[in-house]
Order: sequence, then structure tokens, then C-alpha cells
Amino acid sequence: AEQGDAEAQYNLGVRYYEGTGVPQDYAEAVKWYTKSAEQGIDQAQFHLGTMYEAGTGVQRDYAEAVKWYTKSAEQGYAIAQNNLGVMYANGKGVPQDYKLAYVWFGLAAAQGSDLHTENRERAAKKLTPERLEEAQALATKMQQENESRKE
Repeated sequence: AEQGDAEAQYNLGVRYYEGTGVPQDYAEAVKWYTKSAEQGIDQAQFHLGTMYEAGTGVQRDYAEAVKWYTKSAEQGYAIAQNNLGVMYANGKGVPQDYKLAYVWFGLAAAQGSDLHTENRERAAKKLTPERLEEAQALATKMQQENESRKE
């Protein structure tokens, strides 16, 4: 981890977060997750988002949570997509926007989770038919972009 290996940094962050083999130390977990996340590890980005959202090992900062959730979600990490949808639905760290909540829940739901599908449907009920149509079109576009990046 000290030599810059992103996976090792992520794993060390997990160990400090859980207190496995080392004393539990949330600030140290944030340090290692950050090093890994800055190198693009989606799970590290997600975990940083959760820590900023909850204020675990860092000052609670919803905007910072959104930043890390977004980086992870854009890589296709379903749980981050769902959490980002929650942030938009609740207006935490971003202006409340059910259209974007629907989009992120939809991307997560496309990966097969019933919870994400339920969240998407709850967001859909908050939209006018026109906004729902826009959200569906945006979700389809983003899904296609994600699929083309994977190819």
C-alpha cells in the first residue's frame, strides 16, 4: 500500500475500517481509501462516499459524499448508483432532483436489484409524465454509454 498499489490501499482501508488485524481507526481508513479512490478504485470511492455521508472518520460532508459516489457510480458500481440516487431524492449535497434520482436508481436497477427497482419506482411517482419521459431517455443514454465503455 505504501508503494502506491491501489488494491492494497483499498484492502488496508477495509482493515482499518473493520479493525481486522489492526486497531479500528476510521481516520486511517479514510486515508487509505482516499489514496485508492484517487487511483480510480470504485469500491474505495463508494466507501469514502459512505464515510463522508455518515461523518465516520471525517467531518460529515454531503457534497463530498456526492463527489465520491458519483465517481464510483460513473464506473457502474450499483450500490454507489443507488446511494447517489438517494442523495438526489433527499437533496443532500445536491439540489433535490427526482429526475436524476430516477436515473441513478434506474442504472442500479438495470444490474438486477429489487431494492434499486423499488427506489426507481418511488422516484418515478414524484415526476410529471414529461419529466419521467426525460428521465427514462437520460437513463437509457447513460446505460448505453456505460455498455459501450465496457466493450
